Amino acid sequence: MTGPGEDRQTAGTHGARVDDALAAETEAITRTGHSGRTEESREVEPSGEDQPDVDLAPDGTLTGGTPSGIDEATVQLRAELARWLDRADFPATGADLVEAARDHRAPDAVADELARLEPTRSYDRVGEVVRALGHPTED
Repeated sequence: MTGPGEDRQTAGTHGARVDDALAAETEAITRTGHSGRTEESREVEPSGEDQPDVDLAPDGTLTGGTPSGIDEATVQLRAELARWLDRADFPATGADLVEAARDHRAPDAVADELARLEPTRSYDRVGEVVRALGHPTED
């Protein structure tokens, strides 16, 4: 706080030059309420050309569309299966895939979906599992 007869520059612990610099840095924040550029290291930079888009599914929809012949639910199912089943898990029977998913600590929903597979039939890859579960695959 400044007392009678003191101005902002003489009341603080730093000089007028530092006070003016601080005021200039915070002007955008105080005037507009939006983040200023006082700390560039905290600014979010856009993805590079060779990097994935950081907002791939911001509102639950896939950007860039889905492959021809399949819907978004199938894409997400396939991604979940691929997330919890390794390549080393194939080829395997339906029962083996359920066990592998549980070994990898997959959510119950994934194990339950795999439990719908024919337990003795052998599957070679995730796409084959998706088709066996009744979902379409790429044309």
